[in-house]
Amino acid sequence: MVKALETYIVTNGNGKEAVEFYKNIFNAEVTSLKTWKDMNPNCPVEHQDMLINAQLEFDDLRLQLSDENPEHTFQQGKNMSVAAIVDSIEEAQAIYDGLKVNAQEISLELQETFFSPAYANLVDQYGVMWQINTELGE
Repeated sequence: MVKALETYIVTNGNGKEAVEFYKNIFNAEVTSLKTWKDMNPNCPVEHQDMLINAQLEFDDLRLQLSDENPEHTFQQGKNMSVAAIVDSIEEAQAIYDGLKVNAQEISLELQETFFSPAYANLVDQYGVMWQINTELGE
């Protein structure tokens, strides 16, 4: 089952600052703030304090954001995507299989990551940037 479709913002190394900015604008509660070091203690030193994921909640909505992955180049205008949050690997696979048809770009095939049992990142045939993220047991 799809649990939510959420906005995901990627920042240019100033994610913690952006969290405070959006927190104040939306009177949001920061429910999660994780750095690369929090999620992957063996990450390169230069990545350690970068924001890997933050979650702000307000009015029954969740906004997520992170700093751009240091292995990729930040691109203004391509720094927001739709995050499909699902509750099973099978649902993630079904959505991925549909979105990858005629996809313009597949940045990350559906796979297990250190933060999700099934995660993918792609641009569909209409130019929409998608993240598929599986959250089990919630």
